[in-house]
Amino acid sequence: MIDVLVVGGGNAALCAALMAREAGASVLLLEASPREWRGGNSQHTRNLRCMHDAPQDVLVEAYPEEEYWQDLLKVTGGQTDEHLARMAIRASSNCRDWMRSHGVHFQPPLSGALHVARTNAFFMGGGKALVNAYFRSAEALGVEVRYDTPVVSVEMQDGRFIAVRTGTGERIAARACVLAAGGFESNIEWLREAWGQNERGEWPADNFLIRGTRFNTGVLLKHMIDAGADAIGDPTQAHMVAIDARAPLYDGGICTRIDCVSLGVVVNRNADRFYDEGEDFWPKRYAIWGRLVAQQPDQIAWSIIDAKAVGRFMPPVFPGTRADSLPELARQLGLDEARFTATVEAYNAACRAGTFDHTQLDDCHTEGLSPAKTHWARPIDTAPFYGYALRPGITFTYLGLRVNEDSAVHFDGVPSDNLFVAGEMMAGNVLGKGYTAGVGMAIGTAFGRIAGTRAAEAAINAKSTRTDHHATA
Repeated sequence: MIDVLVVGGGNAALCAALMAREAGASVLLLEASPREWRGGNSQHTRNLRCMHDAPQDVLVEAYPEEEYWQDLLKVTGGQTDEHLARMAIRASSNCRDWMRSHGVHFQPPLSGALHVARTNAFFMGGGKALVNAYFRSAEALGVEVRYDTPVVSVEMQDGRFIAVRTGTGERIAARACVLAAGGFESNIEWLREAWGQNERGEWPADNFLIRGTRFNTGVLLKHMIDAGADAIGDPTQAHMVAIDARAPLYDGGICTRIDCVSLGVVVNRNADRFYDEGEDFWPKRYAIWGRLVAQQPDQIAWSIIDAKAVGRFMPPVFPGTRADSLPELARQLGLDEARFTATVEAYNAACRAGTFDHTQLDDCHTEGLSPAKTHWARPIDTAPFYGYALRPGITFTYLGLRVNEDSAVHFDGVPSDNLFVAGEMMAGNVLGKGYTAGVGMAIGTAFGRIAGTRAAEAAINAKSTRTDHHATA
């Protein structure tokens, strides 16, 4: 019998498999996807948010624990478990050497890029290179990997893990198990049920695009909740980004994000602004805009900029709609010309000139305008003008299984002693809502490593207990 079974093939699953193997356990990893799509949503990531008290290798200045915690507290609105959050934060300070030992490379900070060289370490080659490195290392260490093997149910007895069943009906037993099979973001029916119908009679989820993997259908998550595992989180809360409306339904990834929101204004179908585009730095705010767009008529909005903004943001994969005047831009975007022009002119009139600096919370703001724009407010008055259509892009859902510091699955408040969970399937313990760049990888890495270590201990203890029992029998 295998010691540790790991269900999933993303960052958290791989961290668990590697740690369990390093602890001396035999490990089998089951990945639902074919080999070429392996890695879950981790293949679409770029960076890890890291606590550090002084400059370190690829990180500049310092990003101490308390600042990290305050950043997380702010974006989640307090909907977080402080103890578990601080565990992930502290673990982010010392995991990079271990990651490097398994073939992960980090890139030196790019001058002026993304304003996150202080808080985030970027993977050389992105998330795809990271998961490929982990898979190579796992196989070299003797971890058995099986692709095209979705798990649909878990067999339990008195709170203990016994076995799983795969989509083909195969039963696989193990002494301990780590569940790291992702959220339910690619299950359109479940999203539709969770979001329901709005006051306009629309079903918002019908207009969602899935930035991440098509294989995270939440079958295992739903099975565990139905089987009595303690759940945490709101099924409508997720990492949701405003992405290019022309993005594919699945796997659009990072390149479909529209990053010019804070440099202009965003209007809805009625050509009205609906939120402060300059509330905070983009890496702390990009993941609220998907939800904001989801609340607008037809779940669509447009990010509007002028020539002054060009070159100040990461260009998206598709070019924006370009026009030489505001009325012409409105016509091209299919928006009411008069209403759109009035909205932009009202914004322009409310802008108060200051010292524009997109790397700081500057003093360029609006007065007498609702909603206000609190930073980086400059008139949109220099042709050519650009518009980018936005849709809600859902990366991963926050509904998950409740855990403790051992990452154990709970049943009626009692932790299982041989079933653990990591990654998106438990991220809701730390992320009740909101997001800040790189924290998902921090949670997955921390609790993946914890889950793998605890699963190996449980399996090895089970073997030694049985050996002792046979010796005394």
